[in-house]
Amino acid sequence: MSTGGSAAGAGIRYEPDERPPAALALGLGLQLAVLNVAIPILIPTVVMRAAGATEGYFAWAVFASVAVCGAATVLQAVRFGRFGSGHVLVMASSSAFIGICITAIVEGGPAMLATLVVIAALFQLLVSARLALFRRVLTPTVSGTVIMLVPVTVMPVVFGMLTDTPGGASALAAPASALATMLVIIAIALKATGAMRLWAPVAGVVAGSVVGWFLGLYDVERVAAASWIGIPKGEWPGFDLDFGPVFWALLPAFLLVALIGAIRAISSSVAIQRVSWRRGRAVDFRAVQGTVTVEGVSNLLCGLAGTVPNTTLSTSSSLAELTGVAARRVGVATGAIFILLAFFPKALAVVLAIPGPVVTAYLVILMAMLFLVGVNVAMQGGMDYRKGLIVGVSFWVGVGFQNDMVFPEQVAEFAGGLFRNGMTTGGLTAILMTLFVEWTRPRRSRIEIEFALSALPKVRYFLGSFATRNGWDFEMLDRLDAVGEEMLLTLLQPDASGAIGEGSGRGRRLHLSARREADGAILEVVAAPGGENLEDRMAFLGVETDEAAIEREVSLRLLRHLATSVRHQQYHDTDVLTVHVKAPASG
Repeated sequence: MSTGGSAAGAGIRYEPDERPPAALALGLGLQLAVLNVAIPILIPTVVMRAAGATEGYFAWAVFASVAVCGAATVLQAVRFGRFGSGHVLVMASSSAFIGICITAIVEGGPAMLATLVVIAALFQLLVSARLALFRRVLTPTVSGTVIMLVPVTVMPVVFGMLTDTPGGASALAAPASALATMLVIIAIALKATGAMRLWAPVAGVVAGSVVGWFLGLYDVERVAAASWIGIPKGEWPGFDLDFGPVFWALLPAFLLVALIGAIRAISSSVAIQRVSWRRGRAVDFRAVQGTVTVEGVSNLLCGLAGTVPNTTLSTSSSLAELTGVAARRVGVATGAIFILLAFFPKALAVVLAIPGPVVTAYLVILMAMLFLVGVNVAMQGGMDYRKGLIVGVSFWVGVGFQNDMVFPEQVAEFAGGLFRNGMTTGGLTAILMTLFVEWTRPRRSRIEIEFALSALPKVRYFLGSFATRNGWDFEMLDRLDAVGEEMLLTLLQPDASGAIGEGSGRGRRLHLSARREADGAILEVVAAPGGENLEDRMAFLGVETDEAAIEREVSLRLLRHLATSVRHQQYHDTDVLTVHVKAPASG
């Protein structure tokens, strides 16, 4: 029986809570920083150059982007209260915002951009705080589709860097350096064991850069010309608080892309959790909320600084799977290096001088692995024809729009070309199809009761009436009655720590809903937050052998036996327990 838990990462050497050697954490953090720091440099560069921004504002925007990305990456890793995921998640400037940011600066100036980014950030913080309300829409199917579309949106730019070579370079320079990078990474990743496998990415990049240096691709002059230490003389843009026609015309587009950014953050958080543990665990939606919260805080800082918004990159999960290291120390090291690089222009120049073909080869491997992570996330809990249709249609819609195959003239003119981004169009398609499925489902029966054992008769009467209305026989009625009883008892029962949740005590309420499905019924309980995740407790049934543990396991074992699937989503303010009960085969 599937409980909806995540698949474990293969070959994980260090889990998030474990402490790898400092040199290893620093080395992997350096890898992530070196290979991602170009994003918060290049994207603001594209936006500011295209919008005709002044040199002073441009220099400030790049500096602020790198510094904010570093601080947000550290916050993602440390997980302070409701802030952060507790995993290695790198923050960088968002390519999805490029078009509308250019439009904002051209039509309203840098102050208009700052105002819109701040409001978009506040919207993301609102989504994070009430993430449980979006659970029926932001599903693994939607999240997995968005992850699968990340390579689709990134690869056109990535493959464009294959020809990013200086004039006069040999025609063989680009393919030779790219091939050297790819062969070294693949060879080490496939054949090496132990510590050597951890250094596959950096070894490939170094090998490719060395080949590129011999063939005249590495930009030595850029490194030589850069100063060692420096802070740009910034031009802080301030805010445009007139809220004129330009603001109202661009606000919907900014909110839409902010929502897509939140979905991407959810997808990235789910993806990194799936590959960070040796043994499969249920997705911790409190960590997901923390991920989205940090993205909102990061974008709030970007807005206050007047630079391009950030997003959560998904490459961290690929690197964790490739190296076997998911320790949060790596995230702290990555963010710290970002911050240091922001104040050392020469160090930034060393990174930016890496030949484009070398970066392309590295990202091709990471994007291929990331696509498979997206497939695994989309298939979480199984794949039926509805999910398959949502994933298939949304993915190809995203591919079509990304490659200007769908009414390119009209799309390019609408909302500053917002829908030319495949992740935006594919993600929105998945959301709309998911909403349609949800709205057309049979109506739910609902009841609100006190969260106490005394409510059991009400639960039984509610489920009995539900079974009668749907024409089920006594066998299904008995099964629903038993499942309802075990759900209540399991939620009321103390976990191994002796707690039954933050919301325990007088006045705690419980919402129970029931909906008919083609093969049975879906029961859902929404209550105040509880203790341990029931999916994880089910996965570890039988591990503990003391008498108290065995007594706690009784209801869990019965629930696992009676239900087809059990999914426990834990948010900071809400627990959602969803149980699928299959109707007995007739005659």
